[in-house]
Amino acid sequence: MSPRRRIGVTAAVATVAALALAGCSGTSSSPSSPAAAGSTITVWADDTHIAALKTVVATFEKANNVTVKLIQKDGAKIVSDFIQQAPTGNGPDVFVTANDGTGNLVQNGVIAPITIPNESDYAKVGIDAVTYNGKTYGMPVSLESVALIQNTALDPTTHDTFDQLLAAGNKLKAAGKVKYPFVVQSGTNGASDPYHLYPLETSFGVPVFGTSSAGGYDSTDLQLGNAQGTKWAAQLAAWGKSGVLNPNYTYDIALNAFTSGQTPYIITGPWSLPKIQAAKIAYSVVKIPSAGGQPSQPFVGVQAFFVNKYSKNSLLANKFAVEYMGSEAAQVAFYKTGQRAPALLSAFQSVSSDKDVTAFGAVSANGAPLPNIPAMNSVWADWGNTEGAIIAGKAANPATAWTTMVGSIKAAIAKG
Repeated sequence: MSPRRRIGVTAAVATVAALALAGCSGTSSSPSSPAAAGSTITVWADDTHIAALKTVVATFEKANNVTVKLIQKDGAKIVSDFIQQAPTGNGPDVFVTANDGTGNLVQNGVIAPITIPNESDYAKVGIDAVTYNGKTYGMPVSLESVALIQNTALDPTTHDTFDQLLAAGNKLKAAGKVKYPFVVQSGTNGASDPYHLYPLETSFGVPVFGTSSAGGYDSTDLQLGNAQGTKWAAQLAAWGKSGVLNPNYTYDIALNAFTSGQTPYIITGPWSLPKIQAAKIAYSVVKIPSAGGQPSQPFVGVQAFFVNKYSKNSLLANKFAVEYMGSEAAQVAFYKTGQRAPALLSAFQSVSSDKDVTAFGAVSANGAPLPNIPAMNSVWADWGNTEGAIIAGKAANPATAWTTMVGSIKAAIAKG
């Protein structure tokens, strides 16, 4: 698992009005034959999706004269449980989870590819996130990524570069107005949080992987080891020495620094908005300025619905996953319970009055899909530990530490 804070729709106490899903257009199920009335499918979801799904399921059942058994599962175990149970016939027909498990699910042969007739109706990053070896396997419903949240009472200016941002933050610190010029959370046990630092890293031209001819991530092309990697390592060391980055900043410490007015800027995601709003801070959500001269690209996590390859009712499963969960009404329902940007462009447009979702959605649209290839599991730990050591000044030579990390990750990927 990655060290990110959360990928998924955050649970909120909300009652979603009944949705008129019957007759929704924009997608059609695949296969296209009508599902038999009286049929039953089972859908797995974690606690962050249950509220929205109850309404969608009820409307779907009524419109199609079918039954949907909605079962709540542990989000941390939903993929592993599905892989174990699907071949035995005990798994659900449909389930919802984050896109980063797609490759693992495909390699285990437990999910079926789906057909989304009008893929251009959805955010490209959403479609890319659920595509593996050139095939689409999931219906994307919501997007999330980190962005820069800025205290506009302390600094109303939007900065073009990270250096400009740090200069403004240090000026506020020198004036005694803030304690920290900038904050971003670290990981645990001395590790950094590569997920949160990734936008700054990509601005140095150091993505995690290159892309294959099919358009997805290429596990044989570890771009962490490109020529710019050691420059990024040197920058981490410099920021660690100057205090810009601190390996002791947990999520709670970083967020508290922002909500208490001790810093004007934080890199975080939409999951932090409830506490920021409760603090009654004037803020804006903006793209993370470039630190290395190239565009900053955050990872984008995508929640998606997948269809069981072993489903005994694939017609109804596809109708629910593709046609209904791909509809504007369903995706707006998910937005209402989690304030995440819908993947369907018309749904995103329909909630455009929400300035925060609009801003986060714009950042996500220019982000990079959270890697969905199994090789990524061999990356997170070494990546975070090495960055943490460099930031803390424990790596005598940052470039050597980075090169050693790349070799270790390549070996782990090759081993499988």
